[in-house]
Amino acid sequence: MKKDNSAPKFPASVLTPVAQFLQGRLKTMEKRKKEISKEDPFKDLSRVNDNAAPDIEADEQFGHARTSAIKTELNRGMVQIRKALTRVRIGKYGICEECGQMIDTDRLIAFPEATLCAKDARKREK
Repeated sequence: MKKDNSAPKFPASVLTPVAQFLQGRLKTMEKRKKEISKEDPFKDLSRVNDNAAPDIEADEQFGHARTSAIKTELNRGMVQIRKALTRVRIGKYGICEECGQMIDTDRLIAFPEATLCAKDARKREK
């Protein structure tokens, strides 16, 4: 789709607090990722590898799967926040990276790291 370069831009007075919020959120997510990594039973070097009881092994497998899933979601969120911060820096925050139209402000309030309008986000999810 053709991108519209005439889309209005947010003033710095709006972008500065948004960028600060996103940077804070990114730091929180990075901290959470480190914390969750410590909870992974597979990282525990003292765990018994041989002759483990089936219930212990299942608990370790579940704990590993849980921490892996959480880290995957945190990674996705951190990538999205970094993309939004890059768009702030280059002056394209709030403009859909697909169609070039302004992203609805209600969407940005609910999901400040959005880089796609709701319509294009739905298309990408399919």
